[in-house]
Amino acid sequence: MNTLPPITVSTADRDRLFAMLDNFNGDSDQIDYLYDELARAQFVEVDAMPKDVVTLGSRLRFRNEATGKEHERVLTLPHEAQSVSDAVSILTPAGAALLGLKVGDEIQWPHQGHFLRLRLLDVSR
Repeated sequence: MNTLPPITVSTADRDRLFAMLDNFNGDSDQIDYLYDELARAQFVEVDAMPKDVVTLGSRLRFRNEATGKEHERVLTLPHEAQSVSDAVSILTPAGAALLGLKVGDEIQWPHQGHFLRLRLLDVSR
């Protein structure tokens, strides 16, 4: 059974994400998964966001638990990814999975018929 950790999303990120999702042309499992994540999220004002929680624009370090490989990226909207050299778009499996997690959380995210297991190691804004 896949138990998802609780997530916290700022109201500003919520508004930006819904605007992006509502205007997305095409079909994507990541879009559906992201809508599901937003439906279960706890929303807080920007000034109340905990510093150890992933938001859009956060620099985050995470580990793929299956491979042990660590990555450091900046979470962005798709149109911002080209201007950030180490970006991970919110529409990628890793980007969507990490939104709203707090340091130490692990998530199992559906990806191509299996689960991507990621652990959040660090976050900064």
